[in-house]
Amino acid sequence: MDRPAYLLEFEKPLRELEKQLEALHQQSLENNIDMSAELATIEAKIDTTKRDIYSNLSPWQRVQVARHPKRPYALDYIGALCTDFQELHGDRQFNDDRALIGGTAFFEERPVMIIAQQKGRDTKENIIRNFGMPQPEGYRKALRLMKLAEKFGLPVITFIDTPGAYPGIESEARHVSEAIAVNLREMAMLKVPSIAIIVGEGGSGGALGIGVTDRVLIFENAYYSVISPEGCAAILWKDRAQAPKAAAALKLNAPNLKELAVVDEVIPEPLGGAHNNPAAAAGALKLSLIRHLGELTPKPVDKLLDERYERYRTLGQYREVAVK
Repeated sequence: MDRPAYLLEFEKPLRELEKQLEALHQQSLENNIDMSAELATIEAKIDTTKRDIYSNLSPWQRVQVARHPKRPYALDYIGALCTDFQELHGDRQFNDDRALIGGTAFFEERPVMIIAQQKGRDTKENIIRNFGMPQPEGYRKALRLMKLAEKFGLPVITFIDTPGAYPGIESEARHVSEAIAVNLREMAMLKVPSIAIIVGEGGSGGALGIGVTDRVLIFENAYYSVISPEGCAAILWKDRAQAPKAAAALKLNAPNLKELAVVDEVIPEPLGGAHNNPAAAAGALKLSLIRHLGELTPKPVDKLLDERYERYRTLGQYREVAVK
């Protein structure tokens, strides 16, 4: 049975059942005994347990799934959905940020501009990708590619997957806040359709720096938040161990975000998370992208800009309650 080696805490009961199944299957083979009834019973229990676990994930557990090291990253989705991806490098000012990638590609035979935050699979690649945390030059590269897309009339598709922009001294020295702020302004006025997909972590301004788009889609087990649960817990409770409580309070998960009208669509994931069946996750994203691009592409520029303006003027749903 091929399952990811990385095990989340809440998945342990499922792993124990799978070990029982494997042991019983091995016993059946070694002793040449028909144990099909017993195997079927355990398989049914595994299926029931799996559905119980993944259908009732807490906000903190969904954050853990969003951070799963085997979860598909931007390049995985680009490879599954696009052809002829041509990566373009550098911000023409300082450097080439490998945490934020971008370039032209064809999606369903339509030319598009891809901009994406990319994490690494191992320590070496994570150092190269800076753990998916872009620096100022990354956001300036993204803006350069957006302007290139605008020049040639290409829809912009962004993949968001970052714990946040890099907060180091050198990043601050090169004005990361200004770089993100400029992107927010310029994306609001971009004269081509744009779609953002939150595939894993959507942390703070680091995510928003490529997220001011006409449509925002989010995978079922991804999250989008002004701060990480650990950061929120450290501020409010002076204890990072309170992250599960913070995750619930922040309402950072996909169902809450859809209810609050922060995102436009929740993309379903295979049972157990996108890492259990990346092809199915990519297939669900493909259908969603086809639909949204089909709706956005025919719109005149003026209408596109007006609707984007209204979207961000009225972002989020809230209710005022009188305090007695």
